[in-house]
Amino acid sequence: MAAVNIAWQVQVIPDRFLASIAVQEAGLRQTTRFSAGLFFCTDLVFIGNHMLIKIETALVDPANFKGEPLSINRRTLLKGAAAMAAMGAGLSAKPASAAVSQPNELGVAAAAAAIRNGEMTAESYAAGLLARARKNADLNSFITLDEGAVLEAARSADLARAAGKISPLLGVPFGIKDSYLTRGLKTTVGTAVLDKYIPDRDAAVVSSIRNAGAIVFGKNNLVEMSYGLTGNNTHYGQVKNPYDKTHVTGGSSSGAGASVAARIVPAALGGDTVGSIRVPASLCGVVGFKPTPGRWPDDGIAPISGTLDTAGILARSVEDCILVDSIVSRSPSSNVIARAGLKGTRIAYAPRQYLDVVDSDIEKLFLENLLKLKDAGAEIIELDLGDDFASLTARATWTIMAREARPAIMEFIKKENISVSFDDIYQDLDPDIKGVWNSIVLPGGPGYSSDEKFSNVLKKDRPELQRRFAQMVFNRADCIIFPTTPCAAPAIANQRKFIVGSKEHPYLVLARNTIPGSCAGLPGISLPAGLSQQGLPVGIEIDAAPGQDRNLLALAQNIESVIGSIPVPSGLR
Repeated sequence: MAAVNIAWQVQVIPDRFLASIAVQEAGLRQTTRFSAGLFFCTDLVFIGNHMLIKIETALVDPANFKGEPLSINRRTLLKGAAAMAAMGAGLSAKPASAAVSQPNELGVAAAAAAIRNGEMTAESYAAGLLARARKNADLNSFITLDEGAVLEAARSADLARAAGKISPLLGVPFGIKDSYLTRGLKTTVGTAVLDKYIPDRDAAVVSSIRNAGAIVFGKNNLVEMSYGLTGNNTHYGQVKNPYDKTHVTGGSSSGAGASVAARIVPAALGGDTVGSIRVPASLCGVVGFKPTPGRWPDDGIAPISGTLDTAGILARSVEDCILVDSIVSRSPSSNVIARAGLKGTRIAYAPRQYLDVVDSDIEKLFLENLLKLKDAGAEIIELDLGDDFASLTARATWTIMAREARPAIMEFIKKENISVSFDDIYQDLDPDIKGVWNSIVLPGGPGYSSDEKFSNVLKKDRPELQRRFAQMVFNRADCIIFPTTPCAAPAIANQRKFIVGSKEHPYLVLARNTIPGSCAGLPGISLPAGLSQQGLPVGIEIDAAPGQDRNLLALAQNIESVIGSIPVPSGLR
């Protein structure tokens, strides 16, 4: 028998022991038997002239793993040869030295490229991320993980790649906020009453990324009914910040922020009404992109407010936001034209409105980054948006959110034929959220807005806010920039009220800087801007005029390169 070059790639996952064999001389008739038991071939993957035979068994003790080649069934080899021919000559194997050393550090675009180029398989990547999720389960970043389904989807991606399929997200796992419908995987919206609800279809955004080859990794934990900003969930646990597990993540896309920061997934779909993508992005040290409302479809996402709700993405780079946005919005990423530096870019900031309630170290970091942008060639324009800006914004935003919640949720339940009622959800709410709903969401509550107030907000207050942004900001500048959150992540123990600056504030202060853009319908993106004195991340947000998402993303990528990156969280496994 001629010599055969075999490279073993071994990994352990629950209840199974997997191995891959790279056989360089596919003409040999080989099977593989091990002293610890017999492995059975499950499928084949081809990378260039290498044949990867995937084999598995539940009978092997990994500690006693020893292998030797024997023979392969001729029929299997013929199948392999046919599949290899179908691939064509365009793919070539990478040498062992080119293998990815830290797959969990890869972003979406890098992971997709590594799978596409044969530097790693989708299955090995998914298995590694699943192992990381198990080791860091105490973060409570996921409500639902179906490991078997993830690995099966990864194997299918490897086979698709072997057959020559090229998709932009092929084999890349995504976290999905548990307010998105996911076909065959339960969607709880963070409630106990929906714990058994399994949709028969995907939300439109989930369909978009699946059609592009992505894998649904799991359903991210969130604040119950997306109605909160700290990441607490009575039913599924408090989500913990990867930089310090005694601190919050922000919310409501809390698990999405934590899982991306913890390198469990390269990206996660989130939802933003008043800051629910950008706040956790800031507090967890990742990038959070909120598109212009309507750019991403909201079909199949549990709503709060038809006016304010926006689907979006949390990732670790602007590049990945550009890629995913191009897929979901069907706007090619090539349309995002990178700028050659910041020279000629006009960046507005409004210190009286956005720096009046911030911690001193947050203000210091923000001004240091603003100086970096100026040194890089940007023109910095100081603005004043009016003495009543904060009161106008708060009145408009919270009124819209409260008045639209109940009818939006009832309509969603009816449309999706969900077998629970609004009252069922309300009765089982966390006591704090239930108290808020009693006051402002339910008709007759002491804080419930009258029809007249709601009408005035929609016809007067919101248009006035939009007018100020259009005339006072975007007539003079390309964007407006500010600290995403007024402080770093507060301690879990003090999450209801905490000190910002020198005064105690309720947790809604976390959205103080994000709600103007939400109410005005602006696209916004939060970038990691540095670490606080406690070593916790803080973000810097850039908002642009409605519909200017591509220009915003291009500008954000440039700003990201100027302000730099932050250290990864330590102490994770």
